[in-house]
Amino acid sequence: MLFLISGLLLALLLTVLALRRPDARRRVWRVAAGLGAVAGLGLAAFPPVQEQAGPARPTTAILLTASYSPDTLRALLRRLGPTTPVYRRYGAAAPAGNDTLTLPNATAIGLLLPGLRELHVLGRGLPAADVPALPGLPLRLHADAPAAGFQQATWDAQPELGQPWSVAGQLAKVGNGPVWVRLRAAGAVRDSVRLPAGGGPFELRFVPRATGRAVYGLEARQGARLVAREPVPVEVQAPQPLRVLVLAAAPSFELRFLKEYLAAHQHTVAVRTGLSRGLTQTEFLNLPNPPALGRLTPALLARFEVVVTDAASLAGLGGAEAATLQRAVREGTCGVLLVADTPTLPRQLPGASAFRVQLRSAAAALVAQPLRWPAAPAAAALVPATLRPTTALRALISGPDRQPVAAARALGLGTVVVSTITESFPWALQNKAATYAAYWSRLLTAARPVRRMSGAIQGLNSWPTPNEPLHLRTVGAGSASLWLAAPATDTLRLAQRPDAWVAEWATATYWPAVAGWHQARVGTVRQWFYVYGSPQWAGPRRQQWQRAAALAPAGPGAEAATTVAVPGRRTTWPRWWGYALFLLAAGFLWLEEKL
Repeated sequence: MLFLISGLLLALLLTVLALRRPDARRRVWRVAAGLGAVAGLGLAAFPPVQEQAGPARPTTAILLTASYSPDTLRALLRRLGPTTPVYRRYGAAAPAGNDTLTLPNATAIGLLLPGLRELHVLGRGLPAADVPALPGLPLRLHADAPAAGFQQATWDAQPELGQPWSVAGQLAKVGNGPVWVRLRAAGAVRDSVRLPAGGGPFELRFVPRATGRAVYGLEARQGARLVAREPVPVEVQAPQPLRVLVLAAAPSFELRFLKEYLAAHQHTVAVRTGLSRGLTQTEFLNLPNPPALGRLTPALLARFEVVVTDAASLAGLGGAEAATLQRAVREGTCGVLLVADTPTLPRQLPGASAFRVQLRSAAAALVAQPLRWPAAPAAAALVPATLRPTTALRALISGPDRQPVAAARALGLGTVVVSTITESFPWALQNKAATYAAYWSRLLTAARPVRRMSGAIQGLNSWPTPNEPLHLRTVGAGSASLWLAAPATDTLRLAQRPDAWVAEWATATYWPAVAGWHQARVGTVRQWFYVYGSPQWAGPRRQQWQRAAALAPAGPGAEAATTVAVPGRRTTWPRWWGYALFLLAAGFLWLEEKL
C-alpha cells in the first residue's frame, strides 16, 4: 500500500509540473512521459505474473489383468472415450494393435496419474495386497472371466504324521453331468468324491504316512476331461511326544490299556494307582528322572501336559491339591481329562459347574451305540451316560441322538475334558487299533494345552504368487535377522519393521520370483512357505481381491468428464521491461526540456 501511494503521488507531481510549464507545446507528451516513468518503476518493482493453463489430464483409466475380455475393453472404451488411458499388469496380454504400458504394481498407477479418480479393472483383478496402495480410489470391477475350477479350499498345512487329514472346498459348476474330485498323494489316488450336479462342496480325507514336505494334487474330471487341477502343499510334522500323568483310584482295564498304548507310541507316562487305603503304586514309562507322585504340586504338574484321572481320584484330593490343579489348568500348564465313571462329578474337577451327567436307562446302557466325531472310523461302545449340552461346552464325540458323550471346556489358558465312555479297551481287544487310537487322540489333543513357542514366523498371505508381495510376521524374534531362501537362489536378508501396537511383532515384505517352496529363518526358528504359480488357485485369489476391493475406503468418486485441466504454470514478466520504460520516459523528459 505504501508503494502504491508513493507511486500515485509521484505521478501527480510529474503531471502538475508538466502542466505548469509556460511552453504549451508537447504538453500531452510530457504528461504521458511522466506517467510512463512512474509505470516503469512500478513494473520493475512488481513485475506482473501470468497464468498459463496446463494440458488436460485424465481422471479415469482402465487396467487390464489376466484373462480379461477384449469385448469388455472395446465396450468400455466406447463408453468412456477412445482417449481413456489403458494400462496392463504383468500377466495380461496387450490388446490387438495397442501397445499398452505394463505396470509392475499398483503404486505405479498413482505415480503416472496422480489426479486419477476412477479405475476400471478388467479380468481376474489385482492381488489383495495392492489395494492399500490405492487409497480412496474408487475401483470398478469388471470380472468378465467366468468362474471356473476350484473356487475355495481349506486344509491343514502342517498335519501330524498318522493323524486324519482332510481338504474341503467348493468347485464351480461345470456343464452338465457329474464330476469326480480326486485327491492324489504319494503317487496314487487316496480319496475321491462324486458331485452329481457338476459342482458344489466337497471334502476328501487322507492319513499322511511320511514326514516332510509334499505337494498333493487336487483334480476334478468330468468323464475323461480334466476340469481343474491344483496343488495342495503340506509339511507333515513328526508326532510330538505327550507327557501324561495318570491318576487311578484302583486298577482298571481302561487305564491299563491306555498306559500301554501311550508307552508304545513313545509318549511319556507316569501312573499312580491306588491299591488300598494309604497304599499306592507308581509306574513310569519313557520318563527318566521320575518325580515323586505322592502329592500334586506346581513342580509336579509342570512336568506333564495332561492329567488323566477318574472321579474317585479327584474326589480324594485335598483342598490344597485341588487348588493347585485348578491353578495349573487356568495358567495353561496342563489340561485335565476325566473318565466320568460316576453319575456325579467331583467338585474338585476344575470348571465342574459346566458339566452335567445324564444317566441312560440300564437296558440302553447294555447295548453298544455308534459314536461320531470328525474323520472318525466306524466306532461303537457302551454309553452309560451322556453330557447335557451347554454353551460353555464344545462337543468332541457324540453318541445316541447326537448327545455329547465327550466334551471340552476352556478354563483360562487350559482345557478340561470329560468323557462318559468308561470302556474303550474292547477296541484294542477286537483288533480295532485305528478306532482306539483315533478316540484317544481326539480326547488327548483337546486336553493338551497350547505349546508356547519362543519365536514364530507367520505368513500373512493366503495364496502367494510370484511377482507379488509376500508379507511375513515374526513373533518374539527380538533383534535376530530374518533370512529367506528361495529355490535355486541365494539367501536374502529381509528388513523388518517393528509393529506399532505389539512390541513382539515385526513385519517384512518379500517379493518371490519363482514358484515352489521357500524357507524363512529367524534365529533357530525355521518356517517353509509355498509360492503358487500365477495360474494356480485363481478362484480363491479372485474372491480375496474382490473382498479387499469392496472393503477399501471410498473416495470422492469420478466426475462426469473423464479429463480435468492440470493446474498451469505461473510466469513472471522480466524486470527489464520496467527499467526500459522508465529510462525511455525519463530520457524524453530530459531531452524535451533542453529543446
